[in-house]
Amino acid sequence: MKIKPLADRVLVKNDKAETKTTGGIIIPEAAQEKTQTATVVEVGPGGEVEITVKKGDRIMYDKYAGTQIKIDGEDHLILKMNDIIAVIEA
Repeated sequence: MKIKPLADRVLVKNDKAETKTTGGIIIPEAAQEKTQTATVVEVGPGGEVEITVKKGDRIMYDKYAGTQIKIDGEDHLILKMNDIIAVIEA
């Protein structure tokens, strides 16, 4: 399925949470903090708010932001540009 966001929205794929600590302790999925980082998959054309991220960028977003959707069995979010708080640079 192909989804193209409209206006100032961005489609992102959630990053997987770490399932093991550095000491080797396995953390069950129910006990994990929800990650707030993702990779940009698609961007809308913009509108009142300028789109400042591009496809492939890793970003941080507000904890309760966006609309969750599943695409081909994988979790994604559609965020407003204003919900993106940072670009992660390697």
